[in-house]
Amino acid sequence: MHDKLVPELLAGSFRALARVISLIENESHHSVGLLEELHPHTGEAYRLGITGPSGAGKSTLADRLAKLYRADGNRVGIITVDPTSPFSGGAFLGDRLRMSDLYDDQGVYIRSMATRGVSGGLAARSQEVGDAVEAAGFGVLLFETVGVGQIELDVMEAVDTTLVVLVPESGDEIQMMKAGIIEIADLFVVNKSDREGSSKLRLVLEQLLELKEDHSQWRPLVTQTCATTGEGVEELYANLINHREHLVNTGRQSEKKRQRARQQVERLVNRETITAFWTAARREIIERELDNMSPYELARLIGKET
Repeated sequence: MHDKLVPELLAGSFRALARVISLIENESHHSVGLLEELHPHTGEAYRLGITGPSGAGKSTLADRLAKLYRADGNRVGIITVDPTSPFSGGAFLGDRLRMSDLYDDQGVYIRSMATRGVSGGLAARSQEVGDAVEAAGFGVLLFETVGVGQIELDVMEAVDTTLVVLVPESGDEIQMMKAGIIEIADLFVVNKSDREGSSKLRLVLEQLLELKEDHSQWRPLVTQTCATTGEGVEELYANLINHREHLVNTGRQSEKKRQRARQQVERLVNRETITAFWTAARREIIERELDNMSPYELARLIGKET
């Protein structure tokens, strides 16, 4: 059955894509082979990460941006990361409901993933899922992080452009500097700009960016939006296009692609090493000696086993 999945996915089957993603998420032994077959069809998509605290309006903004990308003729994959259900282990929230008006668009594919205990904003297999979606013919990939009241940092390493969404209540400049967002963001959005304090927050961000600014590099831009009404979203879209052109013109997009590939090699090696290490014999030692040795002694003993 699995030998038909790749040809069907490449032919545009949403059912095959969904099946491949499920195998990737569940860490099926088939997933590595499938990803190997899909690899020649990846590497060209533009990847946009949308991060920010819960309630900042990331999903509504992603919905608006997806429509603008579609209007320009792009096929758009949206990968959203939600908290894990304590019962099923799956995504707790359904972004198909939050973006229901995109559901019938065959040029848009939406997939919710569960964090499954992984911190940092993205699920463990988000990048591999992105590869599968790209191979299915989607040239723009939007990654929306989980949003747990903080700015998730690992999205910066997974995408070409990092978009940080804030609201007027996001806090003062000291807290923003502590959160590290000045370091990770390529673009800022002050969403819900109809609320009091939005202009002040924009001014604070611009002042912080001016202090940090390295004029030889891209200068992060700050846009005010109201995603529910669409105000400011076209300006944000234009800024995203400008950043993508900057990446291409400076060679940064190729560098980011190589960095992601390098990290993927490291993850695969680590995964294979850990899997190979935990033999039945080593697990048997744990059960046999658990009541006789401290965890530290036992760990040293197992580490010496060949």
